[in-house]
Amino acid sequence: MGKFVNNIDEFFKYCEENDVQFVDLRFTDIKGTWHHLTYRMSAVNEGNLTNGFPFDGSSIEAWQPINRSDMLLKPDIPTAFLDPFTADPTIIVFCDVFDIYKGEMYEKCPRSIAKKALKYAEELGIADAAYFGPENEFFIFDEVHFIDTINEAGYRIDTEEGEWNSNTRFEETYNTGHRPGTKGGYFPVAPTDSMVDLRAEMMMVLEQVGLEVVLGHHEVAQGQGEIGIVYSDIIGAADNVQKYKYVVKMVAHLNGKTATFMPKPLFGDNGNGMHTHQSLWKDGKNLFYKEGNYANLSEMALNYIGGIFKHAKAVAAFTNASTNSYKRLIPGFEAPSILTFSRQNRSASCRIPYGASEKATRIEMRFPDSTACPYLAFAVMMMAGLDGIKNKEIPVGPMDEDLFELTLDEIREKGIQQMPHTLREALEALIADNDFLKPVFTEEFITTYQHYKFERDVWPDEGRPTAYEFKTTYMC
Repeated sequence: MGKFVNNIDEFFKYCEENDVQFVDLRFTDIKGTWHHLTYRMSAVNEGNLTNGFPFDGSSIEAWQPINRSDMLLKPDIPTAFLDPFTADPTIIVFCDVFDIYKGEMYEKCPRSIAKKALKYAEELGIADAAYFGPENEFFIFDEVHFIDTINEAGYRIDTEEGEWNSNTRFEETYNTGHRPGTKGGYFPVAPTDSMVDLRAEMMMVLEQVGLEVVLGHHEVAQGQGEIGIVYSDIIGAADNVQKYKYVVKMVAHLNGKTATFMPKPLFGDNGNGMHTHQSLWKDGKNLFYKEGNYANLSEMALNYIGGIFKHAKAVAAFTNASTNSYKRLIPGFEAPSILTFSRQNRSASCRIPYGASEKATRIEMRFPDSTACPYLAFAVMMMAGLDGIKNKEIPVGPMDEDLFELTLDEIREKGIQQMPHTLREALEALIADNDFLKPVFTEEFITTYQHYKFERDVWPDEGRPTAYEFKTTYMC
């Protein structure tokens, strides 16, 4: 799997061989949302593939003002792949955003920021490659309804796998009674696992678009699944997240289902994470490996972990980028919110995978989720890790005990920090702690990001009464 084309000549040849009618230019905003602009194949030439395609940057949230709206999409040709879902042959190409006013890559383009982060590691002389392996969990529901008005708010989601359907009389089918139950979804076979064929279709389509698929399985919660793909470099891994989410959502949609990567859609059941495996390399050597140390981790790997933990509250503003993210991180649902590291132990926020060889030794940060823009999340974790390497930060740990069994007082007594409890807390931490980002992230971007998240997510969420508040306070 991998690249389908390597340069412009191969691009045109590939398009001709596949009778491509449309070129779909894809780019990512600061939320991580994928946008696209579609050109007829006849309008695409070597000139605009090289110099870029114009678009209106003021129509993208938190980007350009109306009086400086003209921008360019610069295609990254080797990322091209055929869209498996369009009626007419269409080729998708990842793009970076170019700022014509400053004559440089746009400071608010997440993909460009991730490229700058890798370049910064090279300039420091620390690493010339960074590998990331995200694990994006998702839910498949049969339907979703929600309302948010001045006098009414609520939601309802449904899946035949939900234990709440045990007494439901279905119109067209019988109630078979095979359901995983709350927290009972890990690895049951069919018919309890109702998504076998759906996941298989997703896995096959993911391979069509260039991802190397390893496995797929039902996850812990009702209606929850995961598909494992092979790691890549920092840009390729983030590109793969965008492909992965697109394929999962589209395959579900075309099968009359709805997919979501929302961290906590079900109260009382496990949520969706984006566990992220990471390692730094130089001259073909894994810098995180040192035989004989705890879990074969080098001092550099420990410093990298220490840097992420030191800046974890600010990092969370990017890795756990929604108000819903912090509902996943509450205790009781395998929430990796305790900032320590451990081999094999999934209760720590950083796990060191078991039995890894020299080439496969890596760390796994378990707190991120898929509301993160993958380019920003990976870049921020790497910047925090690089800061830890520079300053020789030492993380708390290792701790091999079951951290989920510790009380809050015991956690405090051991001097262990935790992830922030709300998006507000994370953004306030970002305001106070962002110097570690500034070699790559501009002041303008950091300011724009935190203002945008407060205005779009935090304040609207805090200003709305919830059903639970009515339940607990209406009769006061």
